[in-house]
Amino acid sequence: MSFIEALIPLSIFGCIFGIFYLFIAARNKERMSLIEKGADASIFYSSKEKRVTPVWKVFILNFSLLLMGIGSGIFIAGILHYSLGVHGEVAYPGTIFFMAGMGLFTGFTMTKNLDKKEN
Repeated sequence: MSFIEALIPLSIFGCIFGIFYLFIAARNKERMSLIEKGADASIFYSSKEKRVTPVWKVFILNFSLLLMGIGSGIFIAGILHYSLGVHGEVAYPGTIFFMAGMGLFTGFTMTKNLDKKEN
């Protein structure tokens, strides 16, 4: 493993760490300035009611629809590539990403409907 190959995971980790550090530091500074100005600490906590639908149900729904979208994208890309003659470099990534996005959008819509139905 060369130096450049070792640098890639380190830079990815550094970017993720930097994003989280800046988010937490900025949030802390904002809260401290509001407290100094005399704001009540209760504004930092959400007054909304908790989500009715459990998080694990939402995760399983979205993850399953994502995987179904990827699978159907591969299937449709195979049909486009072998039956209609579309180049594989175009058909596979484009169809997979499109169908995965459709699956995530469907999961988002179904989650919204679950929350409305259980309220």
